[in-house]
Amino acid sequence: MRRWQIASFALFFGLWELTGRWPVSPAFPPFSNTFLALIEMIRDGTLGKAYLITAQPLALGIVLCAIAGIAFGIGMGLSRSIEWLSLPVFIILQAAPMAAIIPLLTYMYGIGMGLSRSIEWLSLPVFIILQAAPMAAIIPLLTYMYGIGLTSKVLAVIMLAAPVIVMNSYKGIRNTPPSLLQMCRSFQGTRVQEVVKIVLPHAAALIFTGLRLGLAMGFIGIVIAELLITPTGIGDLISYHSSTADYPKMFATIASIVAVAAVSLHLLQRVEFRLFPRD
Repeated sequence: MRRWQIASFALFFGLWELTGRWPVSPAFPPFSNTFLALIEMIRDGTLGKAYLITAQPLALGIVLCAIAGIAFGIGMGLSRSIEWLSLPVFIILQAAPMAAIIPLLTYMYGIGMGLSRSIEWLSLPVFIILQAAPMAAIIPLLTYMYGIGLTSKVLAVIMLAAPVIVMNSYKGIRNTPPSLLQMCRSFQGTRVQEVVKIVLPHAAALIFTGLRLGLAMGFIGIVIAELLITPTGIGDLISYHSSTADYPKMFATIASIVAVAAVSLHLLQRVEFRLFPRD
């Protein structure tokens, strides 16, 4: 870690400590109290048990998005007719209060759309609305349709992560240089060879970036789901310590999820740079 990064952290935590000692609010603890609460929660296993519960819907949602989202994005990138159908739908849904039909649309368009241009035309607008729709408006609908169990939480993760993954995959496919495609055709390359040897390798970096951004959105989705659907895992710790006015532990829980998300994204970014070095 560079010196300026250490200095930045020291300044941030120092200001946090001073602000907590002021105090700005009784609900805002100093950094020292929060850090001690974090150590206590790690030692007694409270934090570890909460993350085991939170990790299940987060992992399921991200894996499903990685498989279906990338396949769907590639399909839209390769199919002009699907893009033509989907983009207007997404734009309309983005402007209208259509959150009530998002789960149905997501289910209908599913994984099986593959590489079809017709499906791209049909489905692109759906993922645009998912990027813009307020999550708090969707959560009650998910709870009503799927209950308060694992399914609703996985869908909450998918709702936030899928649009980013799909749109990055789609843009990666669409940004393939036409000159490379022309070269492949001039050497009598088949459509399969064109996709496998040119389109997918060229789009791989942007697809991986979509996965990293999708993971970031997945962390947001799971925390919102655990706070609004039913208090479990990390969301349960935040709600419980807030209701008992144990603010150091509440802030420690929030800080821990921020730290876990930041470390996870940093590790994925390092993998991305290793696989796809920047020129």
